[in-house]
Amino acid sequence: MNTGDQVSDFELQDETGTPRKLSTLLENGTVVLFFYPIASSGGCTQEACHFRDLAADLAAVGAQPVGISSDGETAQSTFSAAHSLGYPLLSDKGHKVAKEMGAYRAWLPGGLHTRRITFVIGQDRRVIEKIASETKFDMHADEALEVLKKHKADA
Repeated sequence: MNTGDQVSDFELQDETGTPRKLSTLLENGTVVLFFYPIASSGGCTQEACHFRDLAADLAAVGAQPVGISSDGETAQSTFSAAHSLGYPLLSDKGHKVAKEMGAYRAWLPGGLHTRRITFVIGQDRRVIEKIASETKFDMHADEALEVLKKHKADA
């Protein structure tokens, strides 16, 4: 999945077990969909908390963060509650969405098959920007915010 590509209208359960469709999430504005390898790990916690800390800034440019990993609803719920994340965490247990969007890697041992990658998705379900880094945890939220500020200014 690259800039300009259209994302399929997927549906996954969030950390509460509630089904969430991408199209429904997009009704409120742009979605910053960030894939992360595993809930509650050090890097994923840093990344998720940085998205939490920038949530108001993202909302100011008409966007919301949405996290996604292969963790089940219980792990997602524990992760969200422990860090007061306040945004949806989607459970992609079978890696279906990760595979469709190019955020899956079969070769990595230990079950960490989800790549750390972020997609800024416009209300038309088109990718505005793709951000990828496995080790720069804060970069995803920072770059997404900058892209959205520029996108809003250009509109």
